[in-house]
Amino acid sequence: MSSEKLCWLDIRSAGKARQAIVEEALHQRIDGIVAADPADLEGLPPTVTKVLMPPAGKQPASYGSAGVVILAGDASARARAAEAAPDVEFGRLVEITDAESLDAAIEAARTERWSVLEFRDPTKIPLEIVIAAAADADGAIITMAKNTEEAAVIFGCLQLGSDGVLMPGRSVGDATALKATAAGGTGELLLVELEVTAVAHIGMGERACVDTCSYLGKDEGILVGSHSKGMILCVSETHPLPYMPTRPFRVNAGAIHSYTLADEGRTRYLSELRAGSKVMAVDTKGRTRTVAVGRIKIETRPLISIDAVAAGGQEVNLILQDDWHVRVLGPGDAVLNSTELRPGDRVLGHLPTADRHVGYPIDEFCHEQ
Repeated sequence: MSSEKLCWLDIRSAGKARQAIVEEALHQRIDGIVAADPADLEGLPPTVTKVLMPPAGKQPASYGSAGVVILAGDASARARAAEAAPDVEFGRLVEITDAESLDAAIEAARTERWSVLEFRDPTKIPLEIVIAAAADADGAIITMAKNTEEAAVIFGCLQLGSDGVLMPGRSVGDATALKATAAGGTGELLLVELEVTAVAHIGMGERACVDTCSYLGKDEGILVGSHSKGMILCVSETHPLPYMPTRPFRVNAGAIHSYTLADEGRTRYLSELRAGSKVMAVDTKGRTRTVAVGRIKIETRPLISIDAVAAGGQEVNLILQDDWHVRVLGPGDAVLNSTELRPGDRVLGHLPTADRHVGYPIDEFCHEQ
């Protein structure tokens, strides 16, 4: 199993849009282009893996420029093909429909360089079994997906996920969507140290707790701020409290007007998050992942305003529930009670560079205060 997720785009049903779909795939650095006819792979640059996957039971007269050939059937046929074409890598296509074909998929995942798996039923339990059984294998498991929604589930199975996804490219945009799904909204953000300049109790207001569908780490939370260009890292409730159990899925995030980072590079108001929304979890190293929201709890509580400033002079504000158990993160994974912050203390934050319109970054004049 590999941590680098592969994206293969299937152009076998692309039709008249094939050329435009291939051009987009190359621009997006799709890992593999899959075709049934060797002629459709001719002219592709060496930056992409040329994958030939002929119809079941049909052996092409030539593999053309294909670097990988995926064949169904028994091992002897692939062995004969590999002997005749030593410069080509061969893999096995397995359709999983029952216990017997599941065993065949496990064998392929353990022994083949490439295993392309097609699951007839929508349940992902068989895929989980294959991934678990082949966790130490050297080959790559490529699982077929109908769309990006299914691809996202496949990439996340057992947290390891399939090594790659093979998805049809039927229209322009599919390659871009598949690459974005493989990334899963993950990556890294630049976190900076902010110096607290003022703390003030501002009275009552509504604050939101963001309850996610994931366990969050002790050094992980979400970025929240009153302004779209400056946010502070609010830690999850994974650290012990004297009067209540830990809730490692929750971030007591701030007043309802606050921004947080979501998927697709957007910001969202805490007030507009719902069950099923996506937010970006961030740790103190700046590593990110997209997590699903299970619930938003909005309640009236006393509020505290925290002002901070970046080294370059950019001002940041965060309004939180006025209670010492609401915490933010500082340098060195420090967990800081918000009501104990004083001018001169240092917290971690992020400074997005773009202004926002309905949550999307846009290059225009926008002053926030």
